[in-house]
Amino acid sequence: MALERVIGQYTGEEKGPLLIVLGGMHGNEPAGIKAIELMFKMLEVEPITNPEFKFNGRLLGIRGNVRAMEAGKRFMVKDLNRQWTPENVERIKNAPVEALDPEDLEMKEILEIVDHQISNYKPEKIVLLDLHTTTAFGGIFTICTDDPESVRIAIELHAPVIKGMLNGIEGTTLHFFNSENIGVETVAVCFESGQHNEDLSVNRAIAALTNCMRTIGCVKAENVENRHDSLLIEYSKGLPQIAQLITVKRILPDDNFEMMPNYDNFQKVKKGELLAKDKSGKIYAPEDGLILMPLYQKQGDDGFFLIKTIVAF
Repeated sequence: MALERVIGQYTGEEKGPLLIVLGGMHGNEPAGIKAIELMFKMLEVEPITNPEFKFNGRLLGIRGNVRAMEAGKRFMVKDLNRQWTPENVERIKNAPVEALDPEDLEMKEILEIVDHQISNYKPEKIVLLDLHTTTAFGGIFTICTDDPESVRIAIELHAPVIKGMLNGIEGTTLHFFNSENIGVETVAVCFESGQHNEDLSVNRAIAALTNCMRTIGCVKAENVENRHDSLLIEYSKGLPQIAQLITVKRILPDDNFEMMPNYDNFQKVKKGELLAKDKSGKIYAPEDGLILMPLYQKQGDDGFFLIKTIVAF
């Protein structure tokens, strides 16, 4: 049976923000999907176990690259989370279905759901939380936009906030989901909850989603257990509170890129350190920093990111 695009929908008694949570934008990242599924189960029983519980707004859970999930791949033809440019969105909306490749179809279906939700719920505010994981172990982090509200939400997730990432990559959900493109006040945040298949990645994604709901007013602070904060704070110990992107190593499929083994997220590297190899030779660190998202999978457009600490915890 084909996977359903919509994981679930939960609407509170009081009007509030439309919180769209995306999981599996890359088909080999199951933790976000599992976290969203579990959150809907938790919301079903919460009013029973806690009669004082109230939910404001609507929570919508969406699977990202369904076709890639079913194939067990990061993507089918191209990275879905590098296609969200206004020009590409416009092309996909207006093109006949037979002219679209798998990732175009994924985007078209997601956009149709979002447009329907806006028309149906008529939210005054939309918040998009995009849940991801990485191939490497060693840390969790958030990526925000320049929007102060995005920064505020990211900080409340109690994980390192990486600034400048949107200048190093293009066409992500964070680039597209904003007030100008959506036509409603819209803010977006990305949360990376750990390694793809690490069990705790699911728990940390649930904690981040819970904190996001609290931060934007979907649930009251007194209804959020301290363990969600504690889990994220504990795992963020020793990591920067705020970091800045230094550089990103872009790669092409025929580059024969090979990351040196055993690098973890936030591992310190020194200028001149051998980080990877490709068909042109050895690739060295351009300066001191911390490595982020070293590529240990066959598919991907980014070999690694280098960041530097701006504010330490």
